[in-house]
Amino acid sequence: MQDMLRYHTEVCDTATAGADERSDRDVEQRVLCGVRARRGLGHTERRYPLVVKTTDLAKVRATLWAAADELRANSKLTPVQYRDPVLGLVFLAYAENRFEAVRGEVEAKATARNPATIADYKARSVLFVPDESRLSHLVGLPEGDDIGKAVDDAIKAIEAANPELKDILPRGYKKLERSTLIELLRLFAPLPTQLEGDAFGFIYEDFLSNFAAQEGKGGGEYFTPYSIVRLIVEILEPFQGRVFDPACGSGGMFVQCAKFVERHHESATRKLSVFGAEKTEDTVALAKMNLALHGLSGDIRQANSYYENPHGAVSAFDYVMANPPFNVDKIKKEQLAGDKRFPFGLPNADNGNFLWIQQFYAALSPKGRAGFVMANSAGDAGHSERDIRKQLIESGSVDVMVAISSNFFYTVTLPVTLWFLDKAKMGTAREDLVLFLDARHIYNQIDRAHRDFHPEQIEFLANIVRLYRGENAEFSTGSEVLLKKSFPDGKYVDVAGLCKVATRAEIEAQGWSLNPGRYTGSAAVDESDEDFAVKLEELYERFTLLSNESDVLRAKVDAAVQGILDV
Repeated sequence: MQDMLRYHTEVCDTATAGADERSDRDVEQRVLCGVRARRGLGHTERRYPLVVKTTDLAKVRATLWAAADELRANSKLTPVQYRDPVLGLVFLAYAENRFEAVRGEVEAKATARNPATIADYKARSVLFVPDESRLSHLVGLPEGDDIGKAVDDAIKAIEAANPELKDILPRGYKKLERSTLIELLRLFAPLPTQLEGDAFGFIYEDFLSNFAAQEGKGGGEYFTPYSIVRLIVEILEPFQGRVFDPACGSGGMFVQCAKFVERHHESATRKLSVFGAEKTEDTVALAKMNLALHGLSGDIRQANSYYENPHGAVSAFDYVMANPPFNVDKIKKEQLAGDKRFPFGLPNADNGNFLWIQQFYAALSPKGRAGFVMANSAGDAGHSERDIRKQLIESGSVDVMVAISSNFFYTVTLPVTLWFLDKAKMGTAREDLVLFLDARHIYNQIDRAHRDFHPEQIEFLANIVRLYRGENAEFSTGSEVLLKKSFPDGKYVDVAGLCKVATRAEIEAQGWSLNPGRYTGSAAVDESDEDFAVKLEELYERFTLLSNESDVLRAKVDAAVQGILDV
């Protein structure tokens, strides 16, 4: 109860403090602070302050996460055990919010002979939420009830009413500690009446991001940092068409595509169709919930994209985006022979990097674009991988290469390269050209170990690409100063240490390298693919072994010398 009171107090304080801080970038958000009194699960009758507005939704989101994280810290749960149940409750809060927003209108049109039906809610693109699935119902259950079973039943009920949710929502709430589950319900139950609009999508994104950070390496398998995804989207410019991610994780690429379309004043649901594949069953559910929370629908399949092609991904998509796992070994290449997704041949090297790169290329329609994250080593790899890279460059589809500094990812410290392909430039004046961008010295230092991009830095980098393509620059996040400093005439020029347009002949002279640093004349930067933490651990282990051996040898030498002296 104290946590619940603190949450209300903090949210209300935040809302009040932010009420006068209005700006164009703020999201105006109505916050109703405890307008309903509740009983049950230990609640006592209480009224909280009246309706207020906040222009700082970020503070509300941070407060929610802090409260939820504190509950986990005081429980016996690991981040992985805690993640899915919490995200499931965020989803129920979102569904109840949308349901209650149209409920009055739907019921007003109902009559005794024609009562409101599930179809009436479907017609308004709203999930039907049965009474037992509402957080407002769950939080009001008597203290003696089996609350874990009640939440599991709530999940079953909303899935039964909405078959499109089948097998998406998490179960197993009975496994949670009762006290933790009760506090979580108290934390999330007020949200349907407190938040509106995109708030639930933001909260889901926050929680995904924070869980990924807590889970370490495992989290990196389903989550790509937003600033990286946002930069890919801004360079790719997915205004309209079919979007594919064969390693889609929690679906963040799709969400940012939709936001790009909406920033350009169009409807994402009308302009985009999304298709994804993901190896891990639990992560497929995360992606589907993520899409639903952002008002999107898509075809997400569980599949291992090395061996399976559930979407017939050959010349089928307008945009491909991905952050595939790097340097995966022991792939059974004998199963891939003859697959049209690998038109340049199978690499001899025991890693999957150039299998992914070929998949992305092959999936594109004749005018399609791809943007993806890749290990730095792929830009300079030799032997069979160089031969594949050469064929790709000679196809005329390689458009832009962007070098990113280390520490952008939660799980590894590696620097990475963003690759962009554009089949539409084949046959144009840009066919033999590639733009190399070195962004290793552009970043925002979040803390000692993590970096991201400021919005104006993302816009600046994307605007360099727009100038190179002959498009107009965009200025919605304050990148004018940065762009004018490097491009005072508003036209693309090579800038030493930042960007360089190279011809195919220049690339051939560099051994078909696609490493931006080779072309931009940048200062040398350590681009090893070795993770610093892993390398440090290996070196320390070696140091310890050598020290132990040294101690043994020293003892033997001491004994030998002492033996001689004692004679």
